[in-house]
Amino acid sequence: MMGKVTIKDVAREAGVSISTVSNALNGVDVLHPDTKAHILQVAERLHYIPNLNGRNLKSQATKVIGLFVDYMGGAYMGALTDSMARQCAANGYELNVFVSRQQDSVMGNLLGRRVDGAIIVHNILSKEQEEMLQEAGIPVVYLNREIAGPYQAGVFFDSYDAGRMAAEYLLGRGIRRFGFVDGPEKYDSRERGRGFRDALAEHDIVLQEEFVWQGNFERKTTFDAVGSFLEKLAGKWDDEKLPQAVFAVNDLSAIGCMEAFGGAGIPVPDVVKVMGCDDMELCRYIQPALTTIRTNFEEQGAVAVQSLLKMLKEDENGSLIRLSCSIVKRDSA
Repeated sequence: MMGKVTIKDVAREAGVSISTVSNALNGVDVLHPDTKAHILQVAERLHYIPNLNGRNLKSQATKVIGLFVDYMGGAYMGALTDSMARQCAANGYELNVFVSRQQDSVMGNLLGRRVDGAIIVHNILSKEQEEMLQEAGIPVVYLNREIAGPYQAGVFFDSYDAGRMAAEYLLGRGIRRFGFVDGPEKYDSRERGRGFRDALAEHDIVLQEEFVWQGNFERKTTFDAVGSFLEKLAGKWDDEKLPQAVFAVNDLSAIGCMEAFGGAGIPVPDVVKVMGCDDMELCRYIQPALTTIRTNFEEQGAVAVQSLLKMLKEDENGSLIRLSCSIVKRDSA
């Protein structure tokens, strides 16, 4: 059985010098990007873990926390980042935001110790890379992931309960024919949909496929999908051809849905009720104001930073932190 992989092993396998490997792992900007990427790939394949003990880690502290995301659009990322920046500043840290879909770039910044710890949104890294960071002792908080252990914590909304909450609220309004706007294959979307469907199934209600649309968390995509469905009705809609209420897995999708119904001359909520999820600020200003499930973005950002700082300062295991949701009743449902 092979012993612990050393930096010499990585250099030999990559066909470069030890100093070149060191530069790649520490993010020193003297290498060609292809060379750096090659070295990081070799290090990952060999499961190389930098030989850094706790004292070294503390001496190399940057007082910087890294937020790693694959996009920066939408109300969620703006509110989340602002909240994290405030929490970092209150504790003497800076927040650096890294926007990338390149796994090598993320791993290079983390293994290169450009930040003391990381907050990662969505599944940017592979399971093997997450384990590599854990073995290297790099504290990471994963948002919208149920993951915890040494140097790992998960902060997530109870999205399953949010979906159930929406279904139970609408069922309580006497709704029995439902529409649903789905989202991308990510934790929140998947769990909200699962909770919604499970709650309906307990009342022997199954979603009709013609009333299920893919909105991809986007206003226009939802508008187009629902609009295409309504065009086929050619204005000849009646109660049986429309859902009584629609639940969208995020607010932007709900707003796109309302716009499609309004454009077709179908009033919300008089004919079709619409409900969203997240309670972004826009919800209270549109007409009709959107009934939704509140997930507190600012709270998630603050809790994520607090959880990361706890791992950094107290050197303890991370934990699962589940954030609750609540219904905000307005005019659309």
